[in-house]
Amino acid sequence: MIRMGVIGYGYWGPNIVRNFSSVDGSKVVALSDLNEDLLKKAQRTYPHLRVSTRSDEIIGAADIDAIAIVTPVFTHFELAKKALNMGKHVLVEKPFTYTTAQAEELIELAEKKHLKIMVDHTFLYTGAVRKIKELMDNGTLGDLCYFDSTRVNLGLFQHDVNVIWDLAPHDLAIMDYLIKEKPTAVVATGQAHINGLEDMAYITVYFPNKIIAHINVNWLSPVKVRTTLIGGLKKMIVWNDLDPDEKIKVYDKGVDVKTTNGVHNLLVSYRSGDMWAPQLEQGEALKLMAETSVGCMGNGKVPINDGAAGLRVVKMLESADKSVKKKGEIVYL
Repeated sequence: MIRMGVIGYGYWGPNIVRNFSSVDGSKVVALSDLNEDLLKKAQRTYPHLRVSTRSDEIIGAADIDAIAIVTPVFTHFELAKKALNMGKHVLVEKPFTYTTAQAEELIELAEKKHLKIMVDHTFLYTGAVRKIKELMDNGTLGDLCYFDSTRVNLGLFQHDVNVIWDLAPHDLAIMDYLIKEKPTAVVATGQAHINGLEDMAYITVYFPNKIIAHINVNWLSPVKVRTTLIGGLKKMIVWNDLDPDEKIKVYDKGVDVKTTNGVHNLLVSYRSGDMWAPQLEQGEALKLMAETSVGCMGNGKVPINDGAAGLRVVKMLESADKSVKKKGEIVYL
């Protein structure tokens, strides 16, 4: 039995408590938050919970095996470091840390202590992403050309991080999981209109083998859009996460080159075949992530959302931030 302590009960914390409480082999025994009203609310739902406004009480408790950190990113490093030093496994809300140096230090500490670090990249456990991964790995798409993602809506404006650090971790984590090649460079542009933090940004990620990725994140869109296009030479995928019935559509569309005898003699034909919507596994992604996390804490296996995955995302976030500050200058990874 993995006994969990949770730090933070704001927007995402209740979901963490609910899912880890429902997983076999896991029990949430303690909760910390600075807001006493939130703690009272949690206790009405979970009367057995031990609550405190002091995170150190949760981290230092002898009856806790793992700590879930569901707090603003600028607090992640210190809280995770304290938990690891106290011998606790750690699950950290995205993004993992605020700098690559912090992420590397936590990973090194966890390895030294023989403990697990997991980052809450919940989208990796959705039926949609798992199906896309299967289609890419079995060659259905053919050679990959591009990954193009749009994640926009009106708000929610953050006060501690810009739109890149708030929204892009989702898409960067998905991209990192799906694409086998490692990125080589990042270019980003953005602008701040409301509170001094970039509220819209465009991120381009370059890979070997002519693969390119583009991510559009925006807090100032009049509509909510959650769409990803993934193009291969054989097939193409449209993933609309807001579609309740057919989130993924696979298109047999593309371009066939008939001859390469000189660029001016190039003959190109356009292929337009069937479209199908594959069946996706149902179930809450966060519950599957919780089950996997608890299992890895117990059996020593490495989850897909480990500290190394979190570090790769933070490197790209940090590089995108640098590029934005320099008006789109290329930053090599």
